[in-house]
Amino acid sequence: MTAFIPYAILVLVIIVAIILAMGLINMMRGGSPNRSQTLMRWRVIAQFIAVLAMVAALYFFGR
Repeated sequence: MTAFIPYAILVLVIIVAIILAMGLINMMRGGSPNRSQTLMRWRVIAQFIAVLAMVAALYFFGR
């Protein structure tokens, strides 16, 4: 189970990066401001979950 945690955190960080890139690309192309705003909100939520997972992993498995 402990071997799964780093991979899960890596996946969460990649998800955050993908959402961030999608939002930035949308803004650079001059896309809908509402879409950029929605993507940035989703990024904040995903980032919160990723940071929460990192803190939990450090708390439970830190040495």
